[in-house]
Amino acid sequence: MRFRGIASAPAIERFFRLIRACCAYEEHCRVPFEGTIECDESSFGGHRKGKRGWGAAGKIIVFGILQRNGLIQAFPVQGRSGAELIGHIRERTRPGSLYYTDDWHAYASLAVRGDHIVIRKDLGRPKGRDHINGIEGFWSYAKHWLYPYRGVPRKNFHLYLGEICYRFNHRNEDIFPLIINILKKTNINKIQPLLVRIR
Repeated sequence: MRFRGIASAPAIERFFRLIRACCAYEEHCRVPFEGTIECDESSFGGHRKGKRGWGAAGKIIVFGILQRNGLIQAFPVQGRSGAELIGHIRERTRPGSLYYTDDWHAYASLAVRGDHIVIRKDLGRPKGRDHINGIEGFWSYAKHWLYPYRGVPRKNFHLYLGEICYRFNHRNEDIFPLIINILKKTNINKIQPLLVRIR
């Protein structure tokens, strides 16, 4: 049964997809981070039989860059290679920053770009006082936010991730006026590539 004036489910879904695309575009336009920065990767996707951890079937790898005590940028990546991760770091951070990462070998060349502190863990806990708790907290925030969906279409995952980053970066503000504002100011032609992207 349908009521006059109530949008259909596909129309509602298109509207929310448009909101997520605007959020993702807004995050994509952020100026490069500087200062103290945490970098890390995480995998997203439901539990499946078979291989666990990195390389598990159906998982999406997400790379994140967090400006400590501030903002996050996160985006799906094809893999964990040094070329891809360092390429994102060069594009989205300023030289001379202080980088905190885990001991994944892809980050080895960061010392050339700025100061680099490697976090080593013992039984899952960082050794010493250095840490990357900020970005690990974001992974928890993002997965908690996605959990109620019980899975999202892979082709739209980048839009959900863009929305989550936008919400995290404005976590101390009233989000609704901000979303209305970006809907008003964002040109549909600018977000069209985001709407059709498939990872």
